[in-house]
Amino acid sequence: MTSGNILVVDDEVKLRGLLKRIISLEGYTVYEAADVRNALKVVNKEDIDVVVCDVKLPDGSGLDFTRRIKARPTPVEIILLTAHANIPDVVQAMRLGAFDYISKGDDNEKLLPLIAHAVEKSHLQKRVERLEEHVAHVFSFSNIIGQSAVLQETIVLAQKVTPSDTTVLLLGETGTGKELFAKAIHANSKRAGYPFIALNCSAFSRELLESELFGHKAGAFTGAVKDKKGLIEEAGGGTLFLDEIGEMQGDLQAKLLRVLETSQFFKVGDTQPTTANVRIISATNRNLQAEVMEGKFREDLFYRLNVFTIEIPPLRDRRKDIPLLAKYFMKLFADKMNKNIGEMGKDFLDALERQPWKGNIRELKNVIERAVILADGAELTAASLPLELQAENYKLQALSAFDLASVEKLHIQRILNYTHGNKVEAAKLLNIGLTTVYRKMEEYGLNDN
Repeated sequence: MTSGNILVVDDEVKLRGLLKRIISLEGYTVYEAADVRNALKVVNKEDIDVVVCDVKLPDGSGLDFTRRIKARPTPVEIILLTAHANIPDVVQAMRLGAFDYISKGDDNEKLLPLIAHAVEKSHLQKRVERLEEHVAHVFSFSNIIGQSAVLQETIVLAQKVTPSDTTVLLLGETGTGKELFAKAIHANSKRAGYPFIALNCSAFSRELLESELFGHKAGAFTGAVKDKKGLIEEAGGGTLFLDEIGEMQGDLQAKLLRVLETSQFFKVGDTQPTTANVRIISATNRNLQAEVMEGKFREDLFYRLNVFTIEIPPLRDRRKDIPLLAKYFMKLFADKMNKNIGEMGKDFLDALERQPWKGNIRELKNVIERAVILADGAELTAASLPLELQAENYKLQALSAFDLASVEKLHIQRILNYTHGNKVEAAKLLNIGLTTVYRKMEEYGLNDN
């Protein structure tokens, strides 16, 4: 049996009743109304998929009703019925977004197949809307895990640039979450309904990268047996994220510059330009300004990419976020592996907070995954850590226990954490001068978030 909610709008009681019976026999739930006013009440109250509506109604026109329904955010398909079809009405109905327009009596055999197709279209539109809402939620800025001041400042910057089409350059070490920020910018922008495509520029040779980015024409090179769209074209209307942009060769940099300056590019082997409608977000862990000075990266492209720069902080600068991230990854992998793990022991968390995390969030994620695999009970302990981290943790503990500078550094950092970065309060608790607090922070490379 089919499913769907259908509204029949007609002022003729007998015809309305007949249509209701015919449509109901197909498994649909059918509502009815005699005029526009009552039809709008039903649409506002019920989750209607398709409206079968007479063109002439006591209090208005079916065409006006179509215009009002199509102005609503919820997708509803309209099939218009009339006793006297005419070409101008048909044209206007289709322009207003009606699914179809048929004559009463003569086209009755077409009605049920039309309803089936209209319901299918309505359901598809609603599924797409739900998926878009889910994607927007998953990649919302509120889902970027962390409460440290430096991360929150970074999120605010990203939110400010999101509504525009401005190119964005994300800077940060490997594993800091640059692609996550790029996805959040896209998912919350006006381009969210179009593709987000990510490309790692370091993963391809020069020739393959050119073909991947710009596409090629059949016969452009050996093996090019048919035309191929590049990712710039595939991302049409959406966002192209170019990771490791510093790895791109000079001649390809020039071609990318043309895209940013003219919104056009040439496919490999093509003599006619292709129009590009895409937002470019790029990322790198390199110092591009230094690369420009050394002649390794085009200065004009750098300034085009660098219109709005966001620096993603490394994990060592947001240590208060480590427990939050660890808990998130613990639950993620415990659920995935069907393990009943819900706690992290103090020794485990202390060990995590001591690590330098040179690989940043990516490294932390991998460590938690391995810890979940190794864990036997319901709690992650230091014994759940990979052996190399246990050894590193032992060294750091020993250093902290016997090295006076390490003890002082750890104590000052704990006080700063306790005062939430308030240096005046920290100086009082430590019983030292404020200038000494600043000097010690600089000396030990401490953060105040």
